[in-house]
Amino acid sequence: MTCETKDKTIQAVDVQQTMTQILEAESRAIRNIPVDGSYQRAVEIIVEQVHRRHGKIVTSGMGKCGQIAMNIATTFCSTGSPAVNLHPAEAQHGDLGILQDNDVLLLLSNSGKTREILELVELARRLTPDVPVITITGNAGSPLAELADVTLFTGGAPEVCPLGLTPTTSTTAMTVMGDVLVVSCMKAIGFTRHEYALRHHGGYLGSVAKKG
Repeated sequence: MTCETKDKTIQAVDVQQTMTQILEAESRAIRNIPVDGSYQRAVEIIVEQVHRRHGKIVTSGMGKCGQIAMNIATTFCSTGSPAVNLHPAEAQHGDLGILQDNDVLLLLSNSGKTREILELVELARRLTPDVPVITITGNAGSPLAELADVTLFTGGAPEVCPLGLTPTTSTTAMTVMGDVLVVSCMKAIGFTRHEYALRHHGGYLGSVAKKG
């Protein structure tokens, strides 16, 4: 069933069926994320750099990956691990100055070939040669993976977008992988409800944390 609007044909869509298919596909992709020792190593690096050497996490990604990187950074901040998000293009125009000794880079790129992210690694290591690099990518054999100290592989599941192009499944996997890092760091540093409340003095979450 179709209807015509100007020169565009609009297809009727069974949204419930589409939802079921997407839930199944993305759930399967999450279950198939490789679970290995790279997460342990990544958490050890973050704890060492941030909580022993008093550095911070600097996340970065381009496009949709950049939005996930920003979410990961803000979640780290609210749970006791200082973090900032650095736009890779702006980094080339002065914002790289946010990077300091003892920081750690957490970089997201599904292809592992994103030009701006590869250039960010080069520029960061020129400024701070010893900066550790952790990457989340859907291409374990990519140039970015080769440059990283630790590579977290999404599993490379196909996107649920009908074109197979729009970041959908990949960004879902990256979000979950970011959650793994955040929660693992919370456990490693013994982050408490009281400390959580101190960072959420306003709003619902703050009130709930204080009551606990």
